[in-house]
Amino acid sequence: MKTEFKAKFLQHINKRRQEQGFTLIELLVVIIIIGILSAIALPAFLNQANKAKQSEAKQYVSSINKGQQAYYAENTKFGSDVAILGLGLKTQTSNYSYVIATTADGATSLGQPLEATRTALKGYAGGVGLVTAGEAKTTQSILCQVSGPNVGLATAPTIAANTTEIVCPANMEIVTK
Repeated sequence: MKTEFKAKFLQHINKRRQEQGFTLIELLVVIIIIGILSAIALPAFLNQANKAKQSEAKQYVSSINKGQQAYYAENTKFGSDVAILGLGLKTQTSNYSYVIATTADGATSLGQPLEATRTALKGYAGGVGLVTAGEAKTTQSILCQVSGPNVGLATAPTIAANTTEIVCPANMEIVTK
């Protein structure tokens, strides 16, 4: 009789285990933990995504600066268009638009975030100009960025005739020189 009792008791325990699931409190705890983790991870992920988008603009404006220096070395004037420089760059991407302006003493390039991304991305400006180095003139380049997202649009660096350096505008800071 004892073995019969044991068998029924084991069947009863096994049946109870099959009917049990997660309690409401256990589910709420898991949901709260997932919410906390996503609240921490999401801003960090978005920040890294914006940095990657901004690196595109830095690279494009730097490439335009280098292209302007090479174009000046070959033609003794600055290129007025991205296509003339022969860099194979687009004038607009999904995040930024790029424009070039030239003068007799230099060229500037702006990487402006598009309207949809303006609140999250910084603007960039580059300049290449003729500067005096002793008795000769040489080209110098600069890359500037707006101090923060949504601060304002990028403006052209100052390139004046017969100067010894190119400077960033007041609302911008130097990235590379």
